[in-house]
Amino acid sequence: MVKDYRKCVGMMIINIKKEVLVGKRIDHPSGYWQMPQGGIDENENPEEAVWREMREEIGTNNANMIKQSKQWINYEIPSETLVTLPWGNIYVGQTQMWFAFKFKGNEEEIDTNTENPEFSEWKWTHHHLLVENIVPFKREVYKKILIEFKELFN
Repeated sequence: MVKDYRKCVGMMIINIKKEVLVGKRIDHPSGYWQMPQGGIDENENPEEAVWREMREEIGTNNANMIKQSKQWINYEIPSETLVTLPWGNIYVGQTQMWFAFKFKGNEEEIDTNTENPEFSEWKWTHHHLLVENIVPFKREVYKKILIEFKELFN
């Protein structure tokens, strides 16, 4: 059986100070911080998925979309992590379409204690700290998306 990549979306949510929203995953004890991301449902396009996922993960989608990546970015997930995922016996990793957003709400609107929470806590961070604070197997993804979205931080 050939394993494939699960389609999903990633979101870089930027505040007025040009800081990026990250969360600490509930299901991973590592202490790494990541930008919100999530799977694309059947019969859903990436743009529909990113708006749904934003609301599901941070409790709001009070933002303006400012950029979409020009590429799908693949990454493989280590086998010890794959076995913990409900879809880990189907896929070897994920392929992501990334979107950048300007957050236009108040911080009080951000609530990671959603119906199916993925983050135990959240914070704003400098974009230069994203790569070093993400789980190692996603570092190349973050490097690529930071290059593609670099003008957002000028």
